[in-house]
Amino acid sequence: MNIEEIFKITLDCSFRVHSSLGPGLLESAYEEALYFELKRAGLFVEKQIPLPLIYKEVKLEIGYRIDLLVENVVIIEIKSIEQLADIHLAQVLTYLKLSGCKLGLLVNFNVLHLKEGIKRVIL
Repeated sequence: MNIEEIFKITLDCSFRVHSSLGPGLLESAYEEALYFELKRAGLFVEKQIPLPLIYKEVKLEIGYRIDLLVENVVIIEIKSIEQLADIHLAQVLTYLKLSGCKLGLLVNFNVLHLKEGIKRVIL
C-alpha cells in the first residue's frame, strides 16, 4: 500500500469518526475513536509516540508526542478547538521534520463540517 492509499483511508476514517461523534468532545475522545477506526481498516497505528528533539547532538526528551502514527509514514495531529491557527500547522511541520515522515494530517474535529477542519501537510 502506498502513502496516498494510506492517506485516503486515514481521511475516510476521520470523516467516519466525525459523522458519528460530531463536534464538541475532547481531543482524547477523537483520538481513541480514530485509532479504533484505523485499526479496524487494517492499518498499523501507534498512538502518543514520544518524539525527542536532537539539539547539538544531544537527545532531549521534552514531551513532544505524535497523536497517531499510521503505517510509520503518516502523522495525524488531532485538535478539538474553535479554529486552527498557523501554530498548529507549524507543530505538524516540526513533527514531520523530527520524525523523518513526509506527510501529515492536521484534523480539527470541533467543526460542523470536517472538510473545514482538515489540513494536509507535506514536508
